[in-house]
Amino acid sequence: MTIIDEWSNVKAPSAPQLKIVTIDHETTALLMLDLIKQTCNQESRPRCLESLPHVKKLLNAARAKKMLVVYSLSPGPAVIADTLPEIAPNKNEPFVKSGVDKFYQTDLEQILTEKNIQTLIIVGTAAHGAVLYTASEAVLRGFNVIVPVDGVSAENTYIEQYVAYNFTSAPIISAKVTLTSSALVKF
Repeated sequence: MTIIDEWSNVKAPSAPQLKIVTIDHETTALLMLDLIKQTCNQESRPRCLESLPHVKKLLNAARAKKMLVVYSLSPGPAVIADTLPEIAPNKNEPFVKSGVDKFYQTDLEQILTEKNIQTLIIVGTAAHGAVLYTASEAVLRGFNVIVPVDGVSAENTYIEQYVAYNFTSAPIISAKVTLTSSALVKF
């Protein structure tokens, strides 16, 4: 018997408890992943548009504390000007361009280590792409990761659920990832 045979009988586990986190603004960076018009729009990911007020709240708080903010772009013809205007980068905020793992073939790790960053707040889309793989790779590279679930989106709630569950249950990864919400992040 396989999981495919048992699919309709699977019961989701209880929801993970979100935690209050207090940010050390000197050693924490905010990663804004793929929040561009090509990936965050009404047609492909309307839930991404719904997440923007939460993302903007985190972005404003991070900027107020002069934290490092790093943006990412999906591969292809995207340019930094494609970032949604309400959360667009300022001229001093760096960006990287890569597939689902934003560390892959970019200078993201160098950007972070030059600023003595130890913890990453990760928001963006797609939950099952950039967020999942960048957060996992960050843990494997020694960073702590904070994921505000109201700042993470995908095409549907099931995808967001399995990513949240993965963050709380995956070997190695779960020990260094904290699930929270924008309201529970204290700057």
